[in-house]
Amino acid sequence: MRAAIMQAPFDLQLGSWDTPKPESAEALISVGAAGICAGDMYFYVGKNPYSRYPMVCGHEIAGVVAEVGKDVTDLEVGTRVVVEPFIGCGGCYPCRIGKSNCCAQLQIIGVHQPGGYAEYLTAPVRNIYPIPNGLSMTVASFAEPVAIGIQACRRGSISQDDFVLVLGCGPIGLAIIEVARARGAHVVAADILPSRLEIARQVGADTLLADDHLMAAIQERTNGEGAPVVIEATGNVQAMEQTVELVAAGGRIVIVGLVKKGLAVSFQGLDLTRKEMTLVGSRASVNCFPESLQLLASGAIAYPRVATEFTMWDAPKVFSQLAENPALVHKGVLVREP
Repeated sequence: MRAAIMQAPFDLQLGSWDTPKPESAEALISVGAAGICAGDMYFYVGKNPYSRYPMVCGHEIAGVVAEVGKDVTDLEVGTRVVVEPFIGCGGCYPCRIGKSNCCAQLQIIGVHQPGGYAEYLTAPVRNIYPIPNGLSMTVASFAEPVAIGIQACRRGSISQDDFVLVLGCGPIGLAIIEVARARGAHVVAADILPSRLEIARQVGADTLLADDHLMAAIQERTNGEGAPVVIEATGNVQAMEQTVELVAAGGRIVIVGLVKKGLAVSFQGLDLTRKEMTLVGSRASVNCFPESLQLLASGAIAYPRVATEFTMWDAPKVFSQLAENPALVHKGVLVREP
């Protein structure tokens, strides 16, 4: 089959890859659309700590079932589906307590095994969800990043009338903003880039520039109390450290962004007890795809409107351009014509 193959850092080439065959509990998916994520870009530039080459990346996947394994009885060929890319082992402690997203042997489609930048891929049937009627392949491919937003909001126990400060208005920040707003929260979003703040405003957030005046602005908006909920989606150490200052006493902090392995994040120890805050991490998602697809189908998520479609086989040029200019598009999706 044809595929866009990461041969080495900064070396993405179109080539031939063995067409996979589904195992007994798997399905073969004909790819229709696959989003470009920051993780894919990290793989391209050689910064993903799990990178091994060659690899077919792409983990935000929508397509059509082309074939099913011999033990599959509840999924028909021709069904339009999305793929949840995180595969847990099922036996380790996180998997046993329902947190397969933290599996000790976690396998990620598009990182540890071939992903969606190709004509076909295979996935376990338990990781496959039908696309609601009316959703295009491009919109459906947003199920994975929106699910990350759902996971973050679940970790932060976001509910109606919460005041939520989201740090970072990239693709994942936008997903968090929209999920929080769908739950009835008032969302204030902060970023260092005015262009990203403009997109955040378009999806309904109040916005603040993440500069030296951010703390004062949050204090002003909360009568000096701080934000009841702060969700960090920047991957920046300084932003993570600032969450403790920005959050209200008794509030909740959710850390979504990733930092390089070995980097430390420091907090004032007294603040942890003085404020009695809840500080949690949020990794990918687990059991969030059904809600994600429902939100996309209902029209509650405007986020896909910022996407720019590219032909799948233009991937080498697209990745090269994005590596040179990350602000070229806010969100890219590779689309394969049937």
